[in-house]
Amino acid sequence: MHLDQFEQEKNTVWNFPVRGDWATHKPDYRGNFAPQVPRNVILNYSEEGDLVLDPMVGGGTTLIEARLLNRNAIGYDVNPNAVNITSERIQFEAKGNSKQIVKLGNAQNLPDKHSSVDLVVTHPPYANIVKYSDGKNPDDLSSISSLPKFLDALEIAVREMYRVLKPGRYCAILIGDTRKGQHYIPLSHFVLQRCLRTGFVLKEEIIKTQHNTTHAPRWSASAKQFKFYLIMHEHLYIFRKPVEGEDLSRIQYSTWKGVQKVQAAEVDEEWKGLLDWENKKQKKKLK
Repeated sequence: MHLDQFEQEKNTVWNFPVRGDWATHKPDYRGNFAPQVPRNVILNYSEEGDLVLDPMVGGGTTLIEARLLNRNAIGYDVNPNAVNITSERIQFEAKGNSKQIVKLGNAQNLPDKHSSVDLVVTHPPYANIVKYSDGKNPDDLSSISSLPKFLDALEIAVREMYRVLKPGRYCAILIGDTRKGQHYIPLSHFVLQRCLRTGFVLKEEIIKTQHNTTHAPRWSASAKQFKFYLIMHEHLYIFRKPVEGEDLSRIQYSTWKGVQKVQAAEVDEEWKGLLDWENKKQKKKLK
C-alpha cells in the first residue's frame, strides 16, 4: 500500500489487508505492526513538534512514522539488533526539522524525565510467542515463559511509561491474545487491567484485524479438528494519563477503581443471591 492511498481511521475497527510499504518500512522484523497503526495514533493524539516515545521500538515503525509526520521521537530496545535496524531505517530525507533517536535501553527503567513525553506508542511482545533474543536476554520480556511473571514485568514498564508521559496525554499499546490446549488466553484483558491499575484511564479500545499471519496455515487443520477459531485480531488500547487532582467520577468505569467497584458489586450480588436462596430453603423446611 502506498502513502497516497492512506486514509485516517474513523471508527474502532481497523482493517489493513495490505500493510503500508512507504518510506523505509519493511515487514521483515517478526511481529512488527503495520505503519497504519502508529500513523493513525500519531495523527490523532499529537501535534507537529511533539515528542513521541516507543520504549520497545522493534523494527522502528513508530520512529519512521514520527519522522514522516514531523514529530520528534525516541525509541529504546533491549535487543541490539532492533536498535541497529531502526538506526538505519530512520536515515531518510523528510520534511520538517524533527529529530528521531534510538538507543539501547530497557522499558522497565527509562532514562527520560518525569512528564516529558507527549505520546507513547508501542507494541510489546505477546508474552513468549515470539522470542526476540532466543531466550538469552533476561531483560527481554519475550524471554519470560510464565504469564504472571510476564505481566508483572510488563507492568513495571507500563509504570515507567506513565511516569514519563505528560498529564493529559496519551499512551497507545497494541497487544494480542493467545491460546493453549485449544483454549483461549485473554492476554490483552490481563494487560488492560495492569494498565488501569497503574493509573491510566481507558480512552479507546480498537480492534485491529490481522492478515497474512504465519500461524494461520500452520494451525488451520488443528483448528478444524479441535474446534477452535484462529485468532485474527489484536487490541489497540488508548490510555490517558489523568491531570493531577482531576475529578474522575464521571469516567469512573474507565478507571481501575471503577473496575474494582463493579467487581465488588458483583460479589455483593452473589452473596445476596445465596442468602435469598438459603432463606427460601429455610421457609420450605418450616412449611
